[in-house]
Amino acid sequence: MTQPIEDYALIGDLMTSGLVGRDGSIDWLCLPRFDSAACFAKLLGDEENGHWRIAPLGAADGERCTRRAYVDGSLVLESYWETETGTVKVIDFMPQRDVAPDVVRIVEGVSGTVRMLSTLRLRFDYGHVVPWVRRSDGDRVAVAGPDSAWFRSEPPVRTWGEDNSTRSQFPVTAGRRVAFVLTWHPSHDPRPEPTDPFEALECSLSDWREWASQCRYDGPYKEAVTRSLITLKALTYAPTGGIVAAATTSLPEELGGVRNWDYRYCWLRDATLTLGSLLTTGFLDEARAWREWLLRAVAGAPADLQIMYGIGGERRIPESELPWLRGYASSAPVRVGNAAVDQLQLDVYGEVLDSLHLARSFGLPAEAHSWRIQVALLDFLERNWHRPDEGLWEVRGPRRHFVHSKVMAWVAADRAVRTLESDPSLPGEPDRWRAMRDAVHRDVCDKGFDPERGTFTQYYGSRELDAATLLIPRVGFLPPDDPRVTGTVDAVRAELGRSGLVRRYSTADTDDGLPGDEGAFLACSFWLADALHLTGREEEARALFERLLTVCNDVGLLAEEYDPVSGRQLGNFPQAFSHVGLVNTALTLAGMEKRTTGAG
Repeated sequence: MTQPIEDYALIGDLMTSGLVGRDGSIDWLCLPRFDSAACFAKLLGDEENGHWRIAPLGAADGERCTRRAYVDGSLVLESYWETETGTVKVIDFMPQRDVAPDVVRIVEGVSGTVRMLSTLRLRFDYGHVVPWVRRSDGDRVAVAGPDSAWFRSEPPVRTWGEDNSTRSQFPVTAGRRVAFVLTWHPSHDPRPEPTDPFEALECSLSDWREWASQCRYDGPYKEAVTRSLITLKALTYAPTGGIVAAATTSLPEELGGVRNWDYRYCWLRDATLTLGSLLTTGFLDEARAWREWLLRAVAGAPADLQIMYGIGGERRIPESELPWLRGYASSAPVRVGNAAVDQLQLDVYGEVLDSLHLARSFGLPAEAHSWRIQVALLDFLERNWHRPDEGLWEVRGPRRHFVHSKVMAWVAADRAVRTLESDPSLPGEPDRWRAMRDAVHRDVCDKGFDPERGTFTQYYGSRELDAATLLIPRVGFLPPDDPRVTGTVDAVRAELGRSGLVRRYSTADTDDGLPGDEGAFLACSFWLADALHLTGREEEARALFERLLTVCNDVGLLAEEYDPVSGRQLGNFPQAFSHVGLVNTALTLAGMEKRTTGAG
């Protein structure tokens, strides 16, 4: 049975993550990194592709827990089951690690007596490989090729093998706790030291609460903002500071469709918006680590700049398909890797320079080599901004002169000029970059604006619209009260609106190289709320923001998209871009967001 995407909750250890369904099943888990092959892949297949369910004995397939929530200020999940014989809760988390990743599940009796069943099916390589399982000192160890996993309970409970799975059946009474620990490590290494699950729980709660206490945001919607910030932290790969776009691959933008992509990588365009969220809310260490990841990733020849990189800065992300997985809700193909890495997307140059300028404006000390990298990137962009590209939405159709790409070329020149104005000691050619900035501005206004309809379009010469043009006032390309801005906001809202939310573009009118449709794009809907606020429609902006909050699932998480008709979340989950949008719009409404405004 396929659970709705919004039925899942996230657990993670700042190096990887898993998804726990409301039926008590962990259906997605990649070990040891976000981008590693999954050992639980039921999310994209079925039970035989790997999962781990803990639920009351006799609970039907798909039967949900009574209620669940994260422990305040943490990523520790508590799920309650109320049965005829008593109440039990299951605590799920992944302790932050020094060496081996652990998944800890603690079953605790609340009242009465409840008989529980744990069913563990390990399947390495995205559900393709059944490991060899044996006993060792009362524990189970599963091995297949490079992968090994140890499974133990504390106190020990009766465990047996059945149907290539490991099952445990046990009663819990009020106050009794039974803990299970699943630990992965390379099969050629010795077994890591066992983790004390109860000590790990206290440490995890302490670690998360200490981190969350740094938050400087104290405005409206604080609970939603805090949960989004915790989610962004959970999507961070601690060793490098890179932030993945989402925890999953191939969750569809249309149920049954082919718009299924791997988002377990780091996109450059996320950098500015994410940095703004982290810096404004007080998380300077995370912002600094993200900036340093960015500088390492983009180092090299400017012509070789990619739109995305691996979590360690890897450049090669080849795309392939996994035919043995049927796809979420039969949405095939299932893809790993992402071929968009090879696209030309000129907007990323502007996003890199904008993010580094933003970091400087917040007082983060600049690396000595950072400015030289920025100058090299701008020199390349000055020679190439006239070219068509694939645009920020990574269309797999023909290259176009996308308006957003040109606007971000303007941003690149503008931020370089502003940096030199604030620090004239830096080497550079401000007059030349001002000339580039002016040339790009004229080009966009002459070729990217439709005077008959009073709106910027998706690309030069088109009639199609693009929600990315909502960012024009935010980046300072034109002031919010410019008629071209208000006209664009109104046109995007009217033509790309869907039940009050916003699509990225019209899939019927834009040749993006793919069949089918998609849902409303949540980040763009937050951008619309920002644009409404900037253009003086504050009540409408707040109403839209509060509408978007209702899209969050019961534990405050958002996917990439939403279908207002079916009321279903769509796309990879949880999506960093959506949560960044939530935080930034809350900051905007609270008057706390720091933006760079430019000339018109």
